[in-house]
Amino acid sequence: AVGKSTFERLLSKTFPEWQMATEPVSKWQQVLASNTREASSSQNVGNLLQMVYQEPSRWSYTFQTFSCMSRLKAQLEPLSEKLLKTQEPVQIFERSVYSDRYIFAKNQFEIGYLAEIEWTIYQDWHTFLLEEFGDRIALHGFLYLQATPEKCLERLRQRGRPEEKDIQLEYLEQLHTQHENWLVKKTTEVHFENLKNAPVLVLDVNSDFEDDPAEQEELIRKVKAFIKTL
Repeated sequence: AVGKSTFERLLSKTFPEWQMATEPVSKWQQVLASNTREASSSQNVGNLLQMVYQEPSRWSYTFQTFSCMSRLKAQLEPLSEKLLKTQEPVQIFERSVYSDRYIFAKNQFEIGYLAEIEWTIYQDWHTFLLEEFGDRIALHGFLYLQATPEKCLERLRQRGRPEEKDIQLEYLEQLHTQHENWLVKKTTEVHFENLKNAPVLVLDVNSDFEDDPAEQEELIRKVKAFIKTL
């Protein structure tokens, strides 16, 4: 709830030639319980996002597996024809297979929602897949939207997503710490060479920039300058 969707809309409006890949939240909210030809038209649907918030010790590994696979698929999508015709093609991913591991799965393990054996298995297949795909999923840099946990909680309440109604400030503080340790302090151990020196642009979004043209202009100016360095 830092303001990613609002920021992505701003980027899309300013740079219509760029390709945006948003998080597939709707897929997490509607996971088909059956996907066979014989299944009836009234297939059961599971809201995995709701399940992991309601019973994190039971569903965290399942959710992190599914969310990471969805991010991997997004990063492996071929470039659109429109983007291929662009002189300087740019892809923006709302989150990546890297944030899945170094923010969310790592945090779930550290607070006890992933068992040690689950964390070990997750890291094993994560490392294997990312090494196999190599440059195909490498990122050139990160845009880190930085806001206080208190501001994120305020925006989360305004968003009103039903699955998130019980999220507390403490959880957002934990995620904030994970982001800071990885992207700012560089104290998180990362396991991929192409990631260790990836540049990071930190954008302060504590101000409500959605209706502030001056703030939007400043954010865009910083993004433009950053992209040129990649």
